[in-house]
Formats: sequence, structure tokens, C-alpha cells
Amino acid sequence: MSDSQALIFTADFFTPVVDDPCAFGAIAAANALSDVYATGGEPILALNLAAFPPDLEEETVADILRGGAEKALEAGCPVAGGHTIMDPEPKYGMAVAGIARPDELFLKTALREGDLLVLTKPLGTGVVTTAAKEDRAEAGEIAEAVASMKRLNRDAARAFKNAGVRAATDVTGFGFAGHALELADKSGLALEVFARSLPFLPGARRLAAEGSLPGGALRNRSYYASRVEFAPALDEVERALFFSPETSGGLLAGIREERLETCMRELRAAGVKASVVGRVLPRVNRPGIRVVDACVVDACVVDACVVDACVVDASG
Repeated sequence: MSDSQALIFTADFFTPVVDDPCAFGAIAAANALSDVYATGGEPILALNLAAFPPDLEEETVADILRGGAEKALEAGCPVAGGHTIMDPEPKYGMAVAGIARPDELFLKTALREGDLLVLTKPLGTGVVTTAAKEDRAEAGEIAEAVASMKRLNRDAARAFKNAGVRAATDVTGFGFAGHALELADKSGLALEVFARSLPFLPGARRLAAEGSLPGGALRNRSYYASRVEFAPALDEVERALFFSPETSGGLLAGIREERLETCMRELRAAGVKASVVGRVLPRVNRPGIRVVDACVVDACVVDACVVDACVVDASG
């Protein structure tokens, strides 16, 4: 809009991912607000987007809208009305406007060779919510997934801006693989991902092994698998989780190594459980993503300090 201000405008809504209507509203709102944070902005105004069956109990509708309003209030973003239609299947989300400085926007084209990849939420929401619908997930596993989905990406985005991050996205429906590939492709670079450093929600691996994968995991894998090279030691469950869709997932960003320690300190202080999950490489003769059977210790945070600088084999 000017040399000092950019407008961000986004919309997102979906069907219930949990049974509790208030939690559903909060998750849907956090997910919609995330698109503003993933662009480096601050949300300033939201409108509800809703579709409800005509026979849905009024109390349930009120709880969904209350969950969304409370989450928007937490973000400092007023909800100024919205629009509702009748639909056999309930749906809820928001259109959100935000503002940012043009020189602080996160772009999917701005990864730089040598950047380290930082992920701010654990993966596995799609697996856990699918298992919950099948009565396979334990109460504690569901609670952890709901808490993660409800958590705003605000503090993560602010820490990234303070660290001078210029490339970021949020991890949602296309899974880790799809969103990471988008960053790599639009930046003309390749990624190396450390399989043992990827964080997962409690129960996600077990539930995936038992078959609780959302349908989107198969679609994502069909579309993206040719661009991902896995280390032979990684089993089928580990590969499948790489493509599983996320709901209200974390931010994935590229950070310069010299700024990593300060950024990780700020993330930890804000309660963001961030993980260093990979690094950015030149594209020459490489697939979009190479997933190695390793964990990272060059960017491990121990007592809030970044230590040493090597990637070790998982067996070590």
C-alpha cells in the first residue's frame, strides 16, 4: 500500500477435525490467522466464514463461533462479523486481513544456500485426528494434538522477523514434503532434511503404523514422491508421515547459521518448541528434497545454547 506498509489478505475454512465445537472453532481460527503470520504480518481484522446444517443446535453454533472469537482475541484481531450459509456438513473458518512492512515479508522465493531449516510445531496432526475419528487415539494424544493446532504462530513469526528471516511458509494440507518443496522450488534450491530431527506428536508414529493415515497423505505422496529421495534405512511409516497433511501446523523457515542461536533462544523463551530439521543446498544434480537418516547436532539447543557444528549418523 506504500513503501512502509503491505496488506495481507487470506481466507481458510474446513470441516470439523475434532468433536469439541469450541476447540474446532479455535483451531479453524488459528489456522486462518496462520497464513498472515506465515507471510510475516500481524492480523488486524477477521470475518467469520461459516456453513451450518439448519438443524445444528444453537449452542453448538455458538460454541464454534466463541472458540474462533477467543482465538482471534488472543491474536489481537477483532472479528467484525462474517457470512453464514446453510450446508449439510458444518464448516468454519475466517477471512483475515493483516499488515506488514514490505521489507519484512516472508517470501517463498527467498531461501538462501546455507540456510538452516527450522520447524516450530511437531508433525502428525492429520494422523492423530484421523485416529481419533476411528477411536484409536488415546485421550492424551488427542489433547496434545488439539493444543498444538490451537497454538498461534504469532510468537514464532515475531522471532523469525527479529532474526532477519526472509523465507518461510506454514505446514498445512500439503504436508511437510509439499510445503518444503514449494520453498525449494520457488527459491531454485534443494533441501537436505534430517529425518531423526523431525518432531512428531505423541502417538503419531504408532498410529501411522496402525494405518491411521488421512486420505490426503496418499494424494500428497502421489504428487510429490518423485521429488523426494529417501535414505534406504527409512521405513515405510517414516516415509508416509513425510506426506501426511497437517492442520494449523507450524512455520518452516530458513535461517542464517549466524543468527540461529539468538533466534532459538527467543523461540524457547516464548514457549515455541522449535527444531532444526534440515539445511538448504544448491540445486545442481539434486532432487528437490533429500531425506537423510541422520539427526542434527550442529543446531541442537542444549541449555539454550547452540553447540558444535556437525551432522551425525543416527546410529551414532
